Amino acid sequence: VQLQASGGGLVQAGDSLRLACAASGLTSSGGNIGWFRQALGKEREFVAALRRSGGFTYYADSVKGRFTISRDNAKNLYLQMNSLKPEDTAVYYCAVAPRGILSTIRIVSSYDYWGQGTLVTVSS
Repeated sequence: VQLQASGGGLVQAGDSLRLACAASGLTSSGGNIGWFRQALGKEREFVAALRRSGGFTYYADSVKGRFTISRDNAKNLYLQMNSLKPEDTAVYYCAVAPRGILSTIRIVSSYDYWGQGTLVTVSS
């Protein structure tokens, strides 16, 4: 399984950015796929995820209403980020847990495969 994240950059507070994650090698249609982020000096944290079967979405409280996770039929994953804040600055990672269950969808350690990360910097 390979995940390739892209779309990061330097933006100003209030701007929008769209991240993309190209996924390949996935042989099943179940589990969880999502986005996580890690700010400098902090632990990696959950941002948003969806159930691969059914497409139900879940968000961290800090991004709810501003970020939208989605996917297309080609197994690509997206994160539309609106109204960006300086505190959103982090390296963003996409990850997949092919056998993940709903109760672990927000748990970093439950994900088996990770992309390389893309840096998002939001200036004030």
